[in-house]
Amino acid sequence: MNVYDSHRIAAILETLGFSAATSPKSADLVIFNTCHIREKAAEKVFSDLGRLNLIREERAAEGKDTIIGIVGCVVQAEDEEIAKRAPFVDFATGPLTYHRLPEILQKLSRKKETPIIDTEFPAESKFDFLPQNSSMGGSSFLAIQEGCNNFCTYCVVPYTRGIETSRPVDDILKEAQVLVDGGSVEINLLGQNVNSYHGEDSNGKERNLAFLLQHLAQIKGLERIRYTTSYPADIDDDLIACHRDIPHLMPYLHLPVQSGSNTILKAMNRRHTREEYLEKIAKLKNARKDLQFSSDFIVGFPGETDADFAATLDIVRQVKFCQAFSFKYSRRAGTPAALMPNQVEESIKKTRLEELQKLLFSYQLKFNKESIGKIMPVLFDIKGRHKGELIGRTPYMQNVHAELSKDYCNKIVNIKITDANVNSLSGTKEGKE
Repeated sequence: MNVYDSHRIAAILETLGFSAATSPKSADLVIFNTCHIREKAAEKVFSDLGRLNLIREERAAEGKDTIIGIVGCVVQAEDEEIAKRAPFVDFATGPLTYHRLPEILQKLSRKKETPIIDTEFPAESKFDFLPQNSSMGGSSFLAIQEGCNNFCTYCVVPYTRGIETSRPVDDILKEAQVLVDGGSVEINLLGQNVNSYHGEDSNGKERNLAFLLQHLAQIKGLERIRYTTSYPADIDDDLIACHRDIPHLMPYLHLPVQSGSNTILKAMNRRHTREEYLEKIAKLKNARKDLQFSSDFIVGFPGETDADFAATLDIVRQVKFCQAFSFKYSRRAGTPAALMPNQVEESIKKTRLEELQKLLFSYQLKFNKESIGKIMPVLFDIKGRHKGELIGRTPYMQNVHAELSKDYCNKIVNIKITDANVNSLSGTKEGKE
C-alpha cells in the first residue's frame, strides 16, 4: 500500500510541475512516506529527518530552499511527536489526506502557516481527488479498499488508516483498464483487509471481491491478478470458487495466521481459530490443487507460552508455507496489547523467532528447490545488479534472476529454472530467440 501511495504522490507532484530529483541534495522538495506497523520503521523516520535537516542547512547556505514533508501512518499516530522531535518539518499529513498536497504546497508558498499538520479522517475519499493512475510497468498495484474494522489488539491500522472503505466497482475497473492500456499485464489488488471488499456497482448494489475479480478477468490483455492482504475469516465460498474458475488468479495466496495457538489468537482478537484457518486452507487447496500459501507470524505476543509457540510451529508443519514474514511482537502505543500483562522477555522472543524462521526457511528452500528443472512463466520488471540481468517473479512470487536483454522487461517469459536458494531462483530462457 505504501508503494502504491508513493506512486500516487509522485503523480500529484508531476501535475504541479515537479520532476524526480536524483538525490536529496538536489531536491527542492523531499517527502517521507511512513509506516507505523513496527517501532523500528517509525524510529527510522526521525533518524532520516535529522540527516535531511543537515542537507537543508547546506542548501540554505547556497541560497536554496528545501521543503520537507511527511505523509503516512506515523503522522496519523505521532503528530505531536513530530512537532517536538522534528520542528523543522514543513508539513505532515496522514495516509488519507495526501491528495491535499497541492493545497498544502500553495499555503507554504504564501508562507501563511508552518508547519501544516493534517491528520483528520476526511469525509471524502482521497481516490476521488487523485490524478489518473498510470502503469508502474508490467506489474501494477491498484488500491480497492482501505482501512480495517478488525481491531487486532497488536495493530495500529484502524487508528492510522481508519475504518474500512471500499471504492466503487466501476472506478476500479476503469483504473485497471488504464493500467493495462499502459502496459501492465499483472495487477495486484490492495487493501488492509482486501477480501472484505464491498464496493458498490453502477446500480448502487454492494458487491464482494469475487464479483470484482470476475469482471477484472474480462479485461483483454490482463494476464495475472493477485490480491493482498487477506483476512482468514473473510474468505468465503464465492472467493474460493474464483480460485477454481479464474485462471488469471495466480496460484499464490498471502493469508496471515499470526499464531497457531487459539489462546493467543483470542488474545489478539483475531476472528478465527486455528481449526477454522486450516479448514479454509483445505477448501482453497481443494478448489485449486497447485495453490500455495504465504503467511505472517508474530512471536512473543503477551502471554505466549512454550505450548502456544509449539502450536505455531505445528501449523507451519501442516501448511508448509512457500513463503512467510515473521516478526517479534512489537509494542505499539495506543493498542490494547501494549498494556497487557505477561509481556514476553526479549531474549525469549529472539530464540523463538530464530526457531520459527529456521522451520519456515526449510519449507521455502524445499519449495524453491522443487522448481529446478521446471519451465515457469516469469514476469520480468526489474533490472538486476549485473549487466544483462533481469529479475522477475513466477506465479508463486519467487524472484528469478536470468540473463536477458532489456527488451524482455515488463514481459512474461518462459524460463527453465536451473538453480535455487532460499530467496530466489535462477534460470535461462526456454526456446530460441
